[in-house]
Amino acid sequence: MLIASDISLAYGKRVLFKEVNLAFSPGNCYGLIGANGSGKSTFLKILSGEIEPSTGGISRGPKERIAMLRQDQSAFDEFTVLDTVIMGHDALHAVLKEREDVYSREDFSEEDGHRAAELEEMLDEMNGYDAEPDAAALLGGLGIEDNLHRKKMKELEGAQKVRVLLAQALFGNPDILLLDEPTNNLDLESITWLENFLYNFSNTVIVVSHDRHFINKVCTHIADIDYGKIMVYAGNYDFWAQASQLALKQKKEENRKKEDKIRELQSFIERFSSNASKARQATSRKKLVEKLTLEEIPVTSRRFPYIAFKPDRECGRMVLSVENLSKAVEGGTVLKDFSLMVNRGDRIAFVGPDNLAKTVLFDILMGEMKPDSGEYRWGETMTAAYFPKDHDRYFESDLRLIDWLRQFTEENDETYVRGFLGRMLFSGDESLKKVNVLSGGERVRCMLSRLMLSGANAMVLDDPTNHLDLESITSLNNGLINFSGVLLFTSHDHQFIDSIANRIVEITPAGVIDRAMTFDEYIDNDEIRRIRDGMYHGHQRLSL
Repeated sequence: MLIASDISLAYGKRVLFKEVNLAFSPGNCYGLIGANGSGKSTFLKILSGEIEPSTGGISRGPKERIAMLRQDQSAFDEFTVLDTVIMGHDALHAVLKEREDVYSREDFSEEDGHRAAELEEMLDEMNGYDAEPDAAALLGGLGIEDNLHRKKMKELEGAQKVRVLLAQALFGNPDILLLDEPTNNLDLESITWLENFLYNFSNTVIVVSHDRHFINKVCTHIADIDYGKIMVYAGNYDFWAQASQLALKQKKEENRKKEDKIRELQSFIERFSSNASKARQATSRKKLVEKLTLEEIPVTSRRFPYIAFKPDRECGRMVLSVENLSKAVEGGTVLKDFSLMVNRGDRIAFVGPDNLAKTVLFDILMGEMKPDSGEYRWGETMTAAYFPKDHDRYFESDLRLIDWLRQFTEENDETYVRGFLGRMLFSGDESLKKVNVLSGGERVRCMLSRLMLSGANAMVLDDPTNHLDLESITSLNNGLINFSGVLLFTSHDHQFIDSIANRIVEITPAGVIDRAMTFDEYIDNDEIRRIRDGMYHGHQRLSL
């Protein structure tokens, strides 16, 4: 069991959380949630012992081992992939290395023999003889093929390194497992494998993730950072969201009833306090008013932007025609003879492991890149707006945010622009910030503001949920569900895709799969699974 006692953390006058007292029990998976900047990753580091809290302390059983998903991809560059995974269990790795050293000595002594026997006994107790096959099984489940296991970490791509570090955290059945955004850079099969792993994991898990589908699948409890506190609720994310909203609504309703009662009593007091025959009743009502106290409802750190997309005109019959597009990038073929007919009402999610292919396709369709061959045509009634994955070029100036947004609207009234920014969580002086110093999440909200002002009836969105917190993802999700135009989009958020898309287009190494159905229907369809298996034979697996 992991116990947090009187934990507080403050940076100067800013208090992240205060007097936190929690016990995390074996067999439970806790989803740690909160607004951006609320201290989720910081709290994980406190639990792991990486940083010290301002007050309080962390305790666990004397023999309990804690493992945390590391974020430094270059820290293990000189080690093999298998070695890196086994290093997740420090004590076991140390025994294996000492055993290797002892047996490699040319002048093997009697003392070395005694030490070797001790090491063999320690390995047996730690289940160390299965270290390599166990590590290999974890790597396989996370999509790291056998031919990579003996390579050095520096030979792997960034996304592969992330998976190896996740396998490292999972290795050796840790008593307490701390995971910060574990689904980043995982494909669909690997996420499903991780969900099943954590579902069957019998020890304690605490996880931070912006993937609502993943949290709902694996979490038995939600640890919510808000109001400067951390409160634990039984149930998954959806249950927490419903329960917390219901509790807040009940508090507000109780306060409203008390306010009505207070007004009624005060009215009586004002009318009859000077009336001798009613004086006793007026006094009695004064005492009742004094007893009626409104419950304080603290201000939440959670903020939901207002996101709504309103097309200036309806889509016509002809939306978009794509015929035999081909494109090579740096000598490699990215798209080959890609064709697509987009219809009115289509909300197409593009999936597949080749993120570059999807981005290049979107760049071509939005006129930011020319194809090597083939053509495309938007209908005459169509106006398309673009959210590119790499949008840094939009923020290279030193314009104030309010002036930056004015570029994308014909409305010159500063009050209108300020109000718009306020709805997107840029209030007061925040609207005067220079755009070149904005954070990743702030830039995404700016790009979404630009889209909302466009009045477009078709939107092309390349990973729009990156850098957003759960509240902003929820607002964007709802805004796109209510959008009446055409959508072409990519995302790594399972729930986002499933709740928005009515058509799935998967770009595979051997061609395109195109089906009019939801994402869950698509991945659960046995026929499509057989087709995909054939198209991916010898290639990378499905990714969002």
